[in-house]
Amino acid sequence: MSHIDELIEEHCPDGVPFKALGEIGELVRGNGLPKTDFTESGVGAIHYGQIYTHYGTSADRTISCVAPDTAARLAKVNPGDIIITNTSENIEDVGKAVAWLGDEQIVTGGHATVLKHSQDPKFISYWLQSPSFQQQKKRLATGTKVIDVSAKQLATVRMPVPPPAIQREIVSILDKMEELEAELEAELEAELEYRSRQYSYYAGVLLESDETVPRVRFGDVATIVRGASPRPIQSFFCSAEEGVPWIKIGDVPAGGKYITGTSQYVTAAGAAKSRRVEPGDFVLSNSMSFGRPYISKIDGYIHDGWLAISKFDDSFVSDYLYYLLRSAPVQEEFARRAGAGTVKNLNADIVKSIVIPLPTRERQEQVVALLDRFDALVNDLSIGLPAELHARRQQYEYYRDRLLTFKELVA
Repeated sequence: MSHIDELIEEHCPDGVPFKALGEIGELVRGNGLPKTDFTESGVGAIHYGQIYTHYGTSADRTISCVAPDTAARLAKVNPGDIIITNTSENIEDVGKAVAWLGDEQIVTGGHATVLKHSQDPKFISYWLQSPSFQQQKKRLATGTKVIDVSAKQLATVRMPVPPPAIQREIVSILDKMEELEAELEAELEAELEYRSRQYSYYAGVLLESDETVPRVRFGDVATIVRGASPRPIQSFFCSAEEGVPWIKIGDVPAGGKYITGTSQYVTAAGAAKSRRVEPGDFVLSNSMSFGRPYISKIDGYIHDGWLAISKFDDSFVSDYLYYLLRSAPVQEEFARRAGAGTVKNLNADIVKSIVIPLPTRERQEQVVALLDRFDALVNDLSIGLPAELHARRQQYEYYRDRLLTFKELVA
């Protein structure tokens, strides 16, 4: 029997009472606080968006401040209070929470609710990561583009309230597990960074060509054209059933290689004013994720933030061209020719003018085989270090969820 089991047997053998958050404490909805209110010094402040990007289960210092007169109109957060986000673009993130463990009162703003309570703050913050909370918030959430779980709705969420001794013991265990996970994550990510540098180095070596390898002007062995945008684009959006795929940079996951689907569609009239790409064609971003190549696996249409590259099959193996366009020498040449401004911009003439090596097809296939294996080792969750990190995270979540699941006391 574990120490937790012993404590439960001692303090609550018949089960743990469950209470609504509104019974546990008071929920105070924040208001205001645009990031433009931040100052170099003053009263500590946590913006709801920072909870998604910076803070973990708890925090004892803030990364932002506001002036005292601004703080006076914002929701007050005392030591031990919980800040819970009310809005997000997706259901998975809404309701993320951070326990404030600092010594001083701070403030928070709109799209956040402050829970003032008398329980262990980290116990509540950990429980707000549990499957039980996730299931309840999904039933309470409203909205489509912006998901909202209001303070009033949060007040109805029911959670277990074990005795303080059990809360403290669970927090102690989860703190240790979180610390071990963070240490492992830092160690593995450092190793992954080293492997990534190795990959970049060997990719450069494999893609480097000696003087015996012919070099060609890219525009002489491929068709390179800019996309086009019907305007105003909003007038041409339609449903998937009525239109054709409209490819945007957001349709490709970070670090992704292929375009397999789109979130938006345009009418036939909009497509006629745009540029078509077919499966196997490349699209190259000419702004934003500057110079990044992707391979389309769909029939779709691109706007003028893309370049389309096609009809290169007689010269290049598709995957070899992908690795070549991502290589440091080509990326550096894109950057040099696109200008020195803050916002760089490629155009079709620049990309056409790039001179690149054209090894034999046999050599291209050899390079692709080697780089595919190395790329999988570095990036694939089923291989090597990323898989270990993924497995440890799953293990942590499993034990966390078990520790936070209780038999309910029946009155």
